[in-house]
Amino acid sequence: MAIVHKGASIVPTKTEMVTEWMPRQRWYHGKGHVPVLRRVGGFRFEDPEGEVGCETLLLADEAVSPAVVYQVPLTYRAAPLEGAEHALLGTMEHSVLGTRWVYDGPHDPVYVDQLVATILGAGVSDEAQASVGSNALATGSSTGHADGSVSSSSVLSGEQSNTSIICRTTAPEGGPGEPLIVKVFRTLQDGDNPDVVVQSALTAEGSDRVPMAIGHLSGAWDAPEGGPPMHGHLAFAQEFIPGVEDAWRVALVAAASGTDFTSRARDLGVVTAQIHGALAHSLGTHEVTPEAREAVVTSMRQRYAAAVALVPDLASRSAAVERVVASVRDVHWPPLQRIHGDYHLGQVLDVPERGWVALDFEGEPLRPLAERVRPDLTARDVAGMLRSFDYAAGSVALAEVPVDATAWAASCRAAFLDGYASVAGTPDADAQVLTRALELDKALYEVVYEARNRPTWLPIPLGAVERLTTPEGTP
Repeated sequence: MAIVHKGASIVPTKTEMVTEWMPRQRWYHGKGHVPVLRRVGGFRFEDPEGEVGCETLLLADEAVSPAVVYQVPLTYRAAPLEGAEHALLGTMEHSVLGTRWVYDGPHDPVYVDQLVATILGAGVSDEAQASVGSNALATGSSTGHADGSVSSSSVLSGEQSNTSIICRTTAPEGGPGEPLIVKVFRTLQDGDNPDVVVQSALTAEGSDRVPMAIGHLSGAWDAPEGGPPMHGHLAFAQEFIPGVEDAWRVALVAAASGTDFTSRARDLGVVTAQIHGALAHSLGTHEVTPEAREAVVTSMRQRYAAAVALVPDLASRSAAVERVVASVRDVHWPPLQRIHGDYHLGQVLDVPERGWVALDFEGEPLRPLAERVRPDLTARDVAGMLRSFDYAAGSVALAEVPVDATAWAASCRAAFLDGYASVAGTPDADAQVLTRALELDKALYEVVYEARNRPTWLPIPLGAVERLTTPEGTP
């Protein structure tokens, strides 16, 4: 058990230090706000050498309403950690231990060692013994597909909503083990994370179309607004596949050069249908309810309203958009099931001798968890990938040396649908109506995103809205 010096004074406090540091992190959602943090939970890992303190704080940011809960793993050291200057929060003065250098945990090998050991060994954390907020323990769970210890680790750069750690491992008998990637969830919501649930289910089904699930860490914390404690996943370990490119980069090269991509697009359709089939078998399906239909219609209308607010010219297409939206009420729906939820070329890896491998089944991370775990139409994933081929063509059209890849994208979209149908069956007219409506929904989402972030890219989704709201527009 790690020694916790109760009654010791710390200057600045942990919360004060995190408050100063948090707004600069890419995963912090409260841009423009100064965090107002309150501890709602936390736990510790014990350093076997007894030198480094490893504490995870679960902090509610009450600067926004409803409050957002963040996971902040910290390590405390008696001397600077060489090469980790970028992960240093600062120094604090501890009345018993003296000066302590405080680091963002995922960048510290001691924290990573203990996190992975707890997951692989299905172990339990130490208690934080804090006087404020929950001290519920964190619990590891392993799928039994990996063993060993971490030999080196590095944080993957560029992520927006989580922190992923690439871990090289040593097998129990010595020698190199299988590399892992451990995703530390920074924003916590009550309930199971869909990335963990879906990939673990596919691994249990024996699917090699996703990275193998290795295990996860789960925990509990006080509800920021009061009420029963919240529970959820804190971290997820899975197979790391090194030295590969995602399908977006592969497709961009093909689009820019005019290289035929239809065979690869068809294979991607096959893989997508296989994933959907495995999820239906593993996690089941649900019959459609009137409430589910209305939820989709309401969501699409809200997307359109948000798009018009940013691009007023879209108001001229209101009648055409409403016809497409209303059409989903009049057609047969297949049973609902778990899907990817944020499916596009960037969510698929091109793995030599294995083919396409899909990843990141969290869904749109800024949507409420209750929405992301809700059974949905498989056509939503299909529509997402159709939009992604369109985006690849639009991207090369905006390049310094523009390339017209319109025909290339159309061929890829048709090949993808053909591959999907070869496994899932030929879609009837009702299925085509649903796919078209969901593709329009995705295009309207893209309009909002581009208007806010990349206005020069707006012609890509606006062109899709026009195509999808004309009588001849097809998926």
